[in-house]
Amino acid sequence: MVKERLKLETEVQDIFNLIDDEKNFLLSGGAGSGKTYSLVSVIRQVIEENPSVQVACMTYTNAAVKEIEERVNHKNLNVSTIHDFLWDNIKHFQKELKKALVSLANDIEVSKISIKDINPVPENYFDNLDDGIQYKEFLRMRDGIISHDELLILANYLFSSHPKLSSIVKDKYKFIFIDEYQDTNKYVVEIFLNHFKKSSKKNIIGFFGDAMQAIYPEGIGSLAAYKEDDLIDEIKKEQNRRNPQKVIDLANKLRTDGINQIPSSDLKAPNMDSGVVKQGTVLFLHSNTDNVESVREYLVKNHDWDFKEAKETKELNLTHNLIADKAGFENLMSVYDKDLVLKFRDRIRDYIKKHDIDLDFSESTFGEVIEILQNGKTGRDLKAVSPTKGMKDFIANNTELYNYAKTLNYLELSKVYFTKDQLLDDKKQDEEDKSKKGAKRDSLIKHLFKIQQNISLYQNKKYNEFLKVTDFRFQITSIKSKRVLKENIEHLIDVGEKTIDEVINDANIKGICLIDDKLKDFQEKNVYLYNRVKNIKFSEFQKLFEYLEGKTPFSTQHKTKGAEFDNVLVILDNGKWNNYNFENLFLEAGSPTVLDRSQKIFYVCCTRAKENLAVFFNNPSQEVISKAKEWFGVENVVNI
Repeated sequence: MVKERLKLETEVQDIFNLIDDEKNFLLSGGAGSGKTYSLVSVIRQVIEENPSVQVACMTYTNAAVKEIEERVNHKNLNVSTIHDFLWDNIKHFQKELKKALVSLANDIEVSKISIKDINPVPENYFDNLDDGIQYKEFLRMRDGIISHDELLILANYLFSSHPKLSSIVKDKYKFIFIDEYQDTNKYVVEIFLNHFKKSSKKNIIGFFGDAMQAIYPEGIGSLAAYKEDDLIDEIKKEQNRRNPQKVIDLANKLRTDGINQIPSSDLKAPNMDSGVVKQGTVLFLHSNTDNVESVREYLVKNHDWDFKEAKETKELNLTHNLIADKAGFENLMSVYDKDLVLKFRDRIRDYIKKHDIDLDFSESTFGEVIEILQNGKTGRDLKAVSPTKGMKDFIANNTELYNYAKTLNYLELSKVYFTKDQLLDDKKQDEEDKSKKGAKRDSLIKHLFKIQQNISLYQNKKYNEFLKVTDFRFQITSIKSKRVLKENIEHLIDVGEKTIDEVINDANIKGICLIDDKLKDFQEKNVYLYNRVKNIKFSEFQKLFEYLEGKTPFSTQHKTKGAEFDNVLVILDNGKWNNYNFENLFLEAGSPTVLDRSQKIFYVCCTRAKENLAVFFNNPSQEVISKAKEWFGVENVVNI
């Protein structure tokens, strides 16, 4: 068996040396180092050497689960997301689950688990649930339904207070591997490295990931504290199989953890060309005008980039808001993410709650509630129940919307809630990406997607697929009905200046996409939102469709993590998001937390490039330009 290990890469051999010593391990590797390849190698070898044991592998996304399952197909391997793994191992202990939830709900330090208006929660509160405690995509604590965040807290609590639970899991899985550990919540790491110690059973925990790619705030980021406590041994993987030499050199200047990447020695690695490491290009572009179109034109003209090839070329922006204007869905984005009338409603609602105002507003409109609260107030008291300056500016530009909101029943308006996730969830990097399970899109956006899917399939001459999705398929009984379908879909395609509401009704009348109960229910329960969306042109939704289906060159910087493209343009604009500051990134100044966050997102963006990298900074200071020359090389800093 040792002879077989000699065929494995050095880092994997080092991992097995730790496994032989019954030690937990961490494989740290930079971008493009082949961490997933190492993970797969470890899993295969573990199964080869231990044919009777069960192996668990957890990762961050369903897409990653699918990738690992395809690369290692074995009955002894259980691949899942972290949430699914935890739930599968605690869901049968319903008595303990119910008791734990009550205890957590009554703990004032656990703010994420509570039951509104019930304090304290009785010990027998969940005893009569027909289906017990359940884990779903949504949260309904009153009914014993928990979601993602609550599951992690609950699992941590159970493993902490029931060592036997750790023994049960250890008995079941002799090896537990966690991919992309830096994105894993601290509660999960506590379970496997702290609570598992309370059990005398033996098993091995292995982590794979990169602290420099810890770009999500809910992730643990680093296991440094656990290394210091000798709970885990680190193995560094310093090769890079993806990036050309110049990108590697830049990325090494950004790293802070002691890993200095070198090109892979594998002659078949993607960044090798006939046995020679690709050099690639790195450019720092700047100008005194915020015109990204001129940047694209420069790259097309001088470096042969093609932004029409979305699979090969990507422009990375920090936020969806920065992309919305460029991609052409700014009005939809404004509705779902910038509704300051609802922000004012929240301000009023918070004021009522904070001051324990015990008035019956059940029959009052939003406007009447505002009048009641403002009546007789002056100065600071009046200001507390009035719109902020930003809200006033928004209301001045949207007086019709504000006046409409004031006519709505206050309690009904209080229930209105929507976020940009309902508009933007499940963004693909390219058309071949698979849709994920449990997307957060609301019923209206899903219906609009169905309409546009009909249009797109027909336009692209994918007639068989079109016939499978169109609701008109149930009416096809003759050649004549097929002619009618042809006329109807071609009429629908010509959207012109039609609004979303008009196209929904056209698609329904023509039988292409019928208005179903889900949309009717949405229209009834979300009158405020529907009335905002319905008058936007359907052609704008088509722009959103193109973006979400991966048919544009645009992507957010966070969403691109794990992906790779030939050409990458990084736009260094924080979009008024104070969590990031790209000027201070170059100056190595400011808040350490913001600097760390900015440095990591920049590292992730730069290391997506397989061939060419360009970074655009609008109107940088001379200090920023000086640092850019140091990082990119004088000849690669260009004023356009």
